[in-house]
Amino acid sequence: MNPESAPQQQTAVPFRTALSAWFLISLQTFGGPAGQIAVMQRTLVDEKRWIGQRRFLHALNYCTLLPGPEAQQLATYVGWLLHGTRGGWSPADSSCCPAWSRSSCSPLSTWRSAPPPW
Repeated sequence: MNPESAPQQQTAVPFRTALSAWFLISLQTFGGPAGQIAVMQRTLVDEKRWIGQRRFLHALNYCTLLPGPEAQQLATYVGWLLHGTRGGWSPADSSCCPAWSRSSCSPLSTWRSAPPPW
């Protein structure tokens, strides 16, 4: 077996720490999948070193081939690597909440400042 392809032992990252990291990543990402992937790489690979560069790029290659949003799939995969099924759901939840709140609050604030004439 090639040592490069052998599963690497992950250091234990507390779930709450990972959840807060995913939430902060989701707050920093703007500009589509390329921006999201760049922020994930900087945070998860370079700063926190939770996943290696080679494994990150390998996963990114697979996510690019799959249909759907590759940044979301990559985040789900890294979360799954760190904490199993629960970890796979946490990036999805934490990345949807800020976007949902921005898209929900923006029309409400506009409506409050200039209500429709009806």
